[in-house]
Amino acid sequence: MKIVMATGTFDLIHPGHGLYLQEAKKLGGKNAKLVVVLARDSTVRSRKRIPVISEDQRKEVVEMLKPVNEAYLGSETDMFAIVKQIKPDIIAIGPDQKFDLDDLKKELEKRDIKSEVIRVPQYKKSPLDSSCKIIKKIKNTKFSDKCFKDC
Repeated sequence: MKIVMATGTFDLIHPGHGLYLQEAKKLGGKNAKLVVVLARDSTVRSRKRIPVISEDQRKEVVEMLKPVNEAYLGSETDMFAIVKQIKPDIIAIGPDQKFDLDDLKKELEKRDIKSEVIRVPQYKKSPLDSSCKIIKKIKNTKFSDKCFKDC
């Protein structure tokens, strides 16, 4: 059984996340095990924005997704620590993740981590295909008082 590792923030889950995880798992073949590593809140804040959903709740939701076998929170100091611990056969990089695959492969070699790195080419295009787009839509929507009555 091959172990495939997928990584990401997974804040405000949308169909793009589902497609990425489905395609990542397929990379390992029929009986692959999909392990997902979620970015810590501190990492999200430093690289993207303030997360909407806490790291523990994001992990809990990702664990519920059909393709996922296990989920972990990543390291706040060394993103390769969890890779060394899990020893995946394949690391699946999402189509919108800003990793240079050659640089990533070199770093893995330097650390004696023998994982294949593959970018998932499929991307689910839709009006709300990113957490940022979802946040912007919420911010720009004129809600009536009725919408917030029970909030």
